[in-house]
Amino acid sequence: MACIAYNNPSTTFLIFHENRFTKSFSLNHPTFSVLDSKPRRWNPIHSSAVIRESYLFSNSSRRLSSFSGEFKRFSENSEKSGCISAISNESFKKAPEERLVVLVIGGGGREHALCYALQRSTSVDSVLCTPGNPGISRSGNAICVEDLDISDSSAVISFCRERGVGLVVVGPEVPLVAGLSNHLNKAGIPTFGPSAEAAALEGSKDFMKRLCYKYGIPTAKYQTFTDPSTAKQYIQEQGVPIVIKADGLAAGKGVVVAMTLDEAYEAVDSMLVKGVFGSAGCRVIVEEFLEGEEASFFALVDGETAIPLESAQDHKRVGDGDTGPNTGGMGAYSPAPIVTEDIKSFIMKSISLPTVKGMSEEGCKFVGVLFAGLMIEKRSGLPKLIEYNVRFGDPECQVLMVRLESDLAQALLAACRGELNNMSLEWSPDSAMVVVMASKGYPGKYMKDTVIQNLEHVEEMLKEEEDENQQKQVSSLVKVFHAGTSTNSDGNFIAVGGRVLGVTATGKDLKEARDKAYQTVEKINWPEGFFRRDIGWRALP
Repeated sequence: MACIAYNNPSTTFLIFHENRFTKSFSLNHPTFSVLDSKPRRWNPIHSSAVIRESYLFSNSSRRLSSFSGEFKRFSENSEKSGCISAISNESFKKAPEERLVVLVIGGGGREHALCYALQRSTSVDSVLCTPGNPGISRSGNAICVEDLDISDSSAVISFCRERGVGLVVVGPEVPLVAGLSNHLNKAGIPTFGPSAEAAALEGSKDFMKRLCYKYGIPTAKYQTFTDPSTAKQYIQEQGVPIVIKADGLAAGKGVVVAMTLDEAYEAVDSMLVKGVFGSAGCRVIVEEFLEGEEASFFALVDGETAIPLESAQDHKRVGDGDTGPNTGGMGAYSPAPIVTEDIKSFIMKSISLPTVKGMSEEGCKFVGVLFAGLMIEKRSGLPKLIEYNVRFGDPECQVLMVRLESDLAQALLAACRGELNNMSLEWSPDSAMVVVMASKGYPGKYMKDTVIQNLEHVEEMLKEEEDENQQKQVSSLVKVFHAGTSTNSDGNFIAVGGRVLGVTATGKDLKEARDKAYQTVEKINWPEGFFRRDIGWRALP
């Protein structure tokens, strides 16, 4: 059996198996070599075409004979590539034959990274993104659909049926909490993302805390309040530092780490009296302050089973040295050295899997990505759960997606089908870092519609470098993921959000990834933007 699958521009993906070969093989680079039963090296034809079809045919087929003739013309004596990923014959027989159309819901940096990874998935025919953003569209990582109302589940269902969508990936938390996955799954459209009931893990911190206490999941001591006076009395009893959180969704800004009583009282009043977060802040959680190092841990969940993703570490505070107010995240890196194999095992056994089991027993099975925000306590050296998110983190998603080597679409589809039991994921050994560029004033009132003057030119240079690296078989990448951009009447990129760009780089180690990311940041001409200059400081000297 032989299969020729599609490839991205300047990238070849080929699976070939014939009787004279001992193993089938797959690869995602334009030049590679294989070893057959004799110690000879073969080098396939370089190709920059985008093939959008797959061909499967038997060993006796004329098409195979023709292909074999071409294969035999490949030059011998080529240098051996280190990029081969061998798969067993049994795995080859199970290779996906379906060519998926995938719809990504959302339009931020996380969704851009998901589109990037899905486009590289060998089982994907095309990627659609709604509403998307100009950066996603211009990069060619997806076709953006701006006029689809994602709050109208009937419209989304109709669109999916018209376009033959075989998988929907919901990026942001708001449509998940609103029940979009419920409606799509009921309509028979496989959707990666939890139901509204299961999304309460993020939608209500009180719900999450009660689940932790019921199922023995380690977390900080807490109390929930709706009355400001009672909350302040509890704060006075506990002392400072202390943490005050809005119960509902607050775009990553509903947490105050109060170092003084006045700061704590002000946080309570802002949420319960002034209503700065609306209904999301009508209840507050007052939580024990945990001293240690934060880390992010992700797991894919199919309702009963969970498999871990790689670790990452976010930087929540707006200023260098972890100063200033909390944000949605100013940068991240992966892997996080503090998440050792022992810590990873503890997280899975004591936090992630008990949560999956608890949600199932509560009658709201969780299907999606379970994102645990953790504190590795200084005192014990063990992790405690700070919060759950029910979607890929932003900006952690960016560093995870550039390191993922497995077919993302098939992994997400397996989660939707409850088939994660026999699945594992492959990751690049490289490190990755993302530096977020934000509009001045963020996370408060920030400048809008400012022109990012040379962004398109910088991205063109990065694309040329990426193509050159692929030709040289160098695993090096710098990618700008768009989070809050639009275009003006002149076609220039403008900043329309708080967090605007995620400059993401890979390297053989974290230092190389950091250097490449910051070198690219410095090339972007945007006086009205700013960024932290110390992303990765905990892991680097």
